Amino acid sequence: MEFFAKAKAIRLKSHLGKFMVADEDEETVRQSRDGSSKNARWTVERVRGKNHVLRLKSRYGHYLTATDEPFLMGTAGKKVVQMTPSCNKLENVAAIEWEPLRQGLYHLKLRAKLGGKLLRANGGLPPWRNSITHDVSHRTATQDWVLWEVEVVEIVVHEQEQQEVDEMASCSSYSSEDSNSSFVSWVSSTTSDDLRSNFECSRNSQNGSARQVSDKMNNWVWCGI
Repeated sequence: MEFFAKAKAIRLKSHLGKFMVADEDEETVRQSRDGSSKNARWTVERVRGKNHVLRLKSRYGHYLTATDEPFLMGTAGKKVVQMTPSCNKLENVAAIEWEPLRQGLYHLKLRAKLGGKLLRANGGLPPWRNSITHDVSHRTATQDWVLWEVEVVEIVVHEQEQQEVDEMASCSSYSSEDSNSSFVSWVSSTTSDDLRSNFECSRNSQNGSARQVSDKMNNWVWCGI
């Protein structure tokens, strides 16, 4: 569950470099290369009393659900859909619960609590292309199909952490205002006499320079230059 310690919303990327998305029909779950789409965003819900179990909710408010219906007749892979289950049936509740199994540093498997099979991104020709099922990969060639890379797109900010962030922002704003107010106070404390004195000194200095230039010009004229 380390991947989801502070995750509020995630994207899941398959071994094909595609993202798991919730289709606009509000039922189909498939793969797409458009990871920027809101359909690729899944909200993480933790299950109270089950530390190693979570639920993933699509943008349409439906849960990633493992069904008992074959993806194709005669195949082992079962359909994965978006669904809002009926809470009065325990098997329906279990169908939306997934157990993350960490694989290395960056990948994990998601095991369905209903049936114990793994979320799998399929490749190949249609209708398998871009499909997602829950299945068990027995062959070496397909064992990576159940690996997913987690991208956290939004984190949970606890009340204490949010308070610290707000305090830091407040301190930064206060520091800037304090600096400006100090400058204003310095200007206000400078009396008009001080300003007048500084102006007189500047003007006298300019007049002195002008007299020196004038004296030199008179000497040149007197010398016949």
